[in-house]
Amino acid sequence: MSARMRTRHFAQAKAEGRKISCLTSYDALTAAIFDEAGIDLLLVGDSAANVVLGQASTLSITTDEMLSMSRAVAGAVERAFVVADLPFGTYEEGPAQALATAVRFMKETGVHGVKLEGGVEVADTIRTLVDAGIPVVGHIGFTPQSEHTLGGYVVQGRGGAAEKLRADARAVAEAGAFAVVLEMIPADVAAQVTAELDIVTIGIGAGNATDGQVLVWTDAFGLGRGKTPSFVRRYADLGSVLLDAARAYKADVEDASFPAESESF
Repeated sequence: MSARMRTRHFAQAKAEGRKISCLTSYDALTAAIFDEAGIDLLLVGDSAANVVLGQASTLSITTDEMLSMSRAVAGAVERAFVVADLPFGTYEEGPAQALATAVRFMKETGVHGVKLEGGVEVADTIRTLVDAGIPVVGHIGFTPQSEHTLGGYVVQGRGGAAEKLRADARAVAEAGAFAVVLEMIPADVAAQVTAELDIVTIGIGAGNATDGQVLVWTDAFGLGRGKTPSFVRRYADLGSVLLDAARAYKADVEDASFPAESESF
């Protein structure tokens, strides 16, 4: 296993043109597997509200729920850099609230950094966290915690809105974030932002010119049962594998072929 990923390694990867891999993770089992696979960054995303807790949006997830999952992921990895999402309502009041929340994550879970959504409006907050020694990942474009304000899951940064997105990206970088997620924005705009910034860009639905890519792991590996976003490439169909296995187990129990003599004492 290689040495632990650090923020300087992400900067070095960008400088050398090496792409950065990122997946979400919410538990120790998947975290250990993704770490063994060499995934560079694991995001304990508030998407757990949807894919773990079955909620309709990310807004409902609590700090305590995120702390529990973050602790599980951080404790299971040896190399990957682990970042936790700050939940909705835990940083919007400003830098003081954000710092208190971020300190809890750093002290209680062992994660290596935090992520928060927003651009120009959260620059002071990002600066406060970085000044306190907390690595920060920004998140601009489509920001799920603002889905109601944005009018649902729609592409951001088109046409005249591209300049605001570029301003948000600059603000996040100048505030000291070491990386920024670009979600659901036109590929040409993401390429321009990536070229303009010294910090790492991580795309999701933002084309292939970003410095890295992130996907929700249940989307990428076919565990979810709902609609998959158009920007997702499905690398496996784990949902069907699990369904078939569960049906086979049920059949073996019902016909008393499990447990067999070799599986009994």
